[in-house]
Amino acid sequence: MSTQSGSTAVSPPDRSATDAAESDPAGGTAAPAYAPAALGLGVLALGWLAAMLWIGQAEITSSDINSIVIAMAALALPGLISASMVGGAAAAVVVANLLTRRGVHRSTPRFAASVGAGLLVGLLAALTVTLSYGNGDSITVLAGTVAAAATVGGIAGGVRAVPVVGAVVAAGLTVFVINTVLNIFKDPLLSLYGYGDTDQSQTSALEWFSRTGSIGGGLVAGLLVFFYLGLARRRTIALDPDASLPRWPAYLLAGAGPGLLLLAAELLTQTAGARLLAAAGSLSDVDRGLQDQLSEYRSNQALWVLFVGALTALIAFGRTLRPATAEPEDETDAEFSDDEEFTDEVAGSVGGDGPDAAEGGRPEGGRPDSADDDEIGWDEGGTDRRPADRRPEPDTARS
Repeated sequence: MSTQSGSTAVSPPDRSATDAAESDPAGGTAAPAYAPAALGLGVLALGWLAAMLWIGQAEITSSDINSIVIAMAALALPGLISASMVGGAAAAVVVANLLTRRGVHRSTPRFAASVGAGLLVGLLAALTVTLSYGNGDSITVLAGTVAAAATVGGIAGGVRAVPVVGAVVAAGLTVFVINTVLNIFKDPLLSLYGYGDTDQSQTSALEWFSRTGSIGGGLVAGLLVFFYLGLARRRTIALDPDASLPRWPAYLLAGAGPGLLLLAAELLTQTAGARLLAAAGSLSDVDRGLQDQLSEYRSNQALWVLFVGALTALIAFGRTLRPATAEPEDETDAEFSDDEEFTDEVAGSVGGDGPDAAEGGRPEGGRPDSADDDEIGWDEGGTDRRPADRRPEPDTARS
């Protein structure tokens, strides 16, 4: 920069902004983070959806009686909706990672592609239901609800926080697996919880069985979310050390994600599948009571998984935080950094080590440090009260 008169100072260009513009070919939009193991999660989620479709087909087509088909379709509906939502979200995460690799960082095309991926999964699932489950209004409602659930999952996967969605997909699959394993060992667990002949013992055992699956699923989901986002955090730092990292709201939302997914699935079950549930409940009072009991069970499970998973993920993240330590300030360097500020007055106060300490052991114009220098003539304020003939002659050379 020139220092001559009349010259204009021109500041250098902002290198950080220039580097950001050069590293981002998408018009200034920052690149979203990658979701670790997205392809593996997509394969597992679609495999789980295919397994649920196969189980539902086997149960529904096992009887030719229309009433039994309706009842079995109503029982299979919540599981198919949950699996379809997870499958749609997983497909959206895979597409989002692919778009990030291709340099597509704008929100609009990414959201459209994610919704399209979820819709494609839903259409394939609905086509499977229509072709293999048979005919009837109940099957048509089931197919449409499955397609809607997968599309909702694709919409959820269209957000820019791709690692959070990937964590929710992984945790949701884990909750499904835990519930399946517990159902396999249902009878031993009910016996452990005191399942007997009385209604009170049976109700208590069923409640404890439900809480075991909900609390256990929430704990495992919260820990899995913590480790998944930690993996995404390390990968983000390796790719870009200056990138923004997920903070505690991301862990809280991801931990609550499986519970929110179950709540959304129950909402779709009660709205999009309302016609099928009403048809199943109209068969008998027993069927109506069973549908109400299952709906209450699913809602309670979703709430337990939501709160337990959110708290577990948040506590696990909080244990990684460390208190900020302020650097100690060097008071000596701050006080005596400049020799010019080390005045005679300060030198006298610290023991007479100043430049005038060699003359009589006292600073110029001040009270002597020791009473041996003069026994009289000084008051408590430091004023020289001696007669003029007893005062030392001033040092003219120094002045």
